[in-house]
Amino acid sequence: MIPPIPDALPPLAGIGGGIWLKGDWHLHSRHSTDSTNNPQSKIIGFAERMGFDYLAITDHDVHVGGAVAQHTWADPEFRSDQVLLFYGAELTAARGHINILSAEPYDHQRMFDARDDRDWNILKVKHALGVHMSANHPSTKNHYGYSFDLADSVEIWNGCVWPKNVPGVRIWDDMLKSGRMLGARGGSDSHHGVPDTPDRIVPQSVEASANYVGTPTTWIYAAARTKRAILRALEQGKASISANPYNPRVEFYADLDGDGVVDMMMGDNAKPSGRPVTFEVRLVGGGIAGANYAVRVIKNRDPFASLITDATTRSVQFTDTPGIGERNYYRVEIEGPQAPYPEVPNSMAQSLNMIALSNPLYFNYDPGF
Repeated sequence: MIPPIPDALPPLAGIGGGIWLKGDWHLHSRHSTDSTNNPQSKIIGFAERMGFDYLAITDHDVHVGGAVAQHTWADPEFRSDQVLLFYGAELTAARGHINILSAEPYDHQRMFDARDDRDWNILKVKHALGVHMSANHPSTKNHYGYSFDLADSVEIWNGCVWPKNVPGVRIWDDMLKSGRMLGARGGSDSHHGVPDTPDRIVPQSVEASANYVGTPTTWIYAAARTKRAILRALEQGKASISANPYNPRVEFYADLDGDGVVDMMMGDNAKPSGRPVTFEVRLVGGGIAGANYAVRVIKNRDPFASLITDATTRSVQFTDTPGIGERNYYRVEIEGPQAPYPEVPNSMAQSLNMIALSNPLYFNYDPGF
């Protein structure tokens, strides 16, 4: 089990209390026809041993067509006393894939029946069911092809192979630039159980040998350790993503008035005052001892700054002045040496030097857009 990582450095005045929780939003068990060697007992047992807090097992529409007695949620293996298990499924349709996520069971048949409707009709069903809709892998062959007005979050890091996700991050940046406050998450999209001998490098496909629970890992800063609080935080963008659970968690904050106290974190939106804002990037837990990590700051879709974290504090600051009356967002990407993931050893090489991503800090955005 991974040693627990402490919560954010206190005090975070102006942000309020919360707890950091880690998990995986996109997994497939044996109930998906394209999955092998992956019963729910294996997935959940692995997550429990690794100290994960939550999971979403999102099989492909197996909750429909009268399959009530044999779908994901009805399986006796769908249980845990340690990990919060979301009720979810991957809506699989001609226009792409959407992860439907809920704290409680919902009528997936109704969502499935509406999958090819016009977007505004799907939106009505979404509201009626009270579910969270997350746009899956927006740049792959099964890309999300619905309006982003339907999406409560977007999957920008799918699986352990980092290069395939770069186009999806660009799509996300386009959505942010357009004025949307769209929370981002990761998801392993694991379909196959990794070999039971993790100490061996097995010459199999990446999907079967390098992609499993936590590749990547999504960290959520939730108000409480409940499923509803986690979904709310995901929608708000109070989250960051690491290539694996042994890598550091990136936290991104801002001090608006220069008093040395943090006022904003990822997902927050502030009205610019015309004064300089001090931004701080922190790497918490995990990682390689003594390593310096590269921080790439993105502002409004474009590179803004390249920084290096201090090896001791594992943090770095920068300053900028968001313009009054201007809409701006800032986010960060972290590169450096990969922390080994002994339980899924093949994943390390696939992620290259991409360590973590943050959600944005927003200035002058319209939350209603």
